[in-house]
Amino acid sequence: MKRFIKYINNNVLIKVASLNSVSLITRITGGLLTSNAIAHFIGAEGLALIGNLRNFMYSIQSLATLGLYNGVVKYIAEFKSNTVELSKTLSTTFYLGFMSTILVSFFCYFNADYLNGLIFPKYNDYSYVIEILAIALPFYTLNMFAFSIMNGFSKFKILIIINIIGQILAVAVTLILIYKNRIDGALISVVISESLIFLITVVGIVNQRSFIPLIKLSNVRFSTMKKLSSYSVMALFSAMVLPMVAIAIRTYIIDNVGFKEAGFWEAMNRISKYYLMFVSSLLTLYILPRLSELTGAKEFRNEIFNFYKTIIPVFATGLIVIYFLRTYIITLVFSSEFKPVEDLFFWQLLGDFVKVLSMVIANQFLAKRMFWHYIITEAFSVLILYVASVWFIDMYGVKGATIAHFVTYVMYYGMVLLIFSSSLFGVIQDETESDSNS
Repeated sequence: MKRFIKYINNNVLIKVASLNSVSLITRITGGLLTSNAIAHFIGAEGLALIGNLRNFMYSIQSLATLGLYNGVVKYIAEFKSNTVELSKTLSTTFYLGFMSTILVSFFCYFNADYLNGLIFPKYNDYSYVIEILAIALPFYTLNMFAFSIMNGFSKFKILIIINIIGQILAVAVTLILIYKNRIDGALISVVISESLIFLITVVGIVNQRSFIPLIKLSNVRFSTMKKLSSYSVMALFSAMVLPMVAIAIRTYIIDNVGFKEAGFWEAMNRISKYYLMFVSSLLTLYILPRLSELTGAKEFRNEIFNFYKTIIPVFATGLIVIYFLRTYIITLVFSSEFKPVEDLFFWQLLGDFVKVLSMVIANQFLAKRMFWHYIITEAFSVLILYVASVWFIDMYGVKGATIAHFVTYVMYYGMVLLIFSSSLFGVIQDETESDSNS
């Protein structure tokens, strides 16, 4: 028993997982409060506008940071004992991020009217919100840069604590703005809430100033840019394309079905995001690092099937419970106005189930830097998602978007299984046998 308690106290993953569960609960609670406020003060139409702005902002933020976060974390962790290489990594990423953020901010600020026309349907003028986004963007980038440094140095505890405090601050600001300014307040909160976390991060890194002297313009290296480029392109591809497709689908629903129905689809996506947080967090904390460590096909197969046997049944049970409690969930998260969302649960839950099945295996693309496999499968999935959405929306209305979600991930899962068919289902020669034969 003493050995078990000692193991718990010394195991970093368990400590991180425990803290992260608190962060998830905080995020979900904040999301429920925000969604409820939006439902009561703004309505389904406002939720559709917020969805479009969120998608656009996610793309802009990723472009400003050049999608470097995962690559920076990897190389900081690798070079944290090598001052010379660490300085090259920090300097290159800082100045790259600085230049890209300034360019993106200027573009957004001076093209706010044009971007307003792309993001929002006709007769909606929120150009000033995009201008606020442009001003807040540098603080978001600085925050992500600080996060990547702390993550790379394994400062998990302070990182998660900052996230928790930042989420509480963001929710408080969001609720106040929604109460005071309705839809305008909600849109402003979307573009400033994540940047506000930088105020908390500054306090968190005040004792971590030793890395600042390492950031020098003279240490910017093209070789470092090249090493980070594959991570950057993979991250940017998903971050740019997926939100733009979501905006296109939501706009198609608005134009061909109705504004309110687009809000119902956004409501379903929000609920989906809440319950998927638990699985995506587990994939980030455990599956991706674990797959990065594995070298053999047999280990890969065992890890995937073990996850399927232990986690998937629990996840499937949770989805069934959610389906039968959907009426109460909608009332809790939103309001009675959103009752039509009940009709969207079946196909959305099925699609999310298949999505998780595929995500577990597809993490191997990132773990082993399978660049072209990742790009091709992602491009295939977003193309199918848009085409299928248009097709099924014309046939079934807003429910068609959730049917397209299911169809897309069934086809994506088929591609992933095909790519890894030999590793997952083929005959794998035993390693000891292989050694003796050689």
